[in-house]
Amino acid sequence: MAVPGGGGPSRRLVQYVVVRSDLVSALSWPLGAVITQACHAATAAVHLHYNDPDTQEYLAQLDSMHKVVLQAPDEACLSSLSATLSENGIAHKLWMEQPENIATCLALKPYPKETVQPFLKKLKLFK
Repeated sequence: MAVPGGGGPSRRLVQYVVVRSDLVSALSWPLGAVITQACHAATAAVHLHYNDPDTQEYLAQLDSMHKVVLQAPDEACLSSLSATLSENGIAHKLWMEQPENIATCLALKPYPKETVQPFLKKLKLFK
């Protein structure tokens, strides 16, 4: 796959989304509501970092975007991950459901996988 006008192979950019699994398992949220939270966070992360070169390259690959949805067991884990990402300069959006004001998920801006995978390697795919 080539970068438009770049002449070389493109990097694999990934947008990671981390969703609280307890929303479904313990709090009995409908699956559609949980998916909606992930969509909100992913859209917000792209919007907030729209002018970022990685985001622009990711959006230019419209038909081959790559997202990975992971699960955090609860709000404490999600908030801790958000703090760690912030401390390490990893751009993301922690989505807060309103009016409840609870953290439901977070989404990173698109990054090369190797840049952010060390922060996410302990999380499992969302089921």
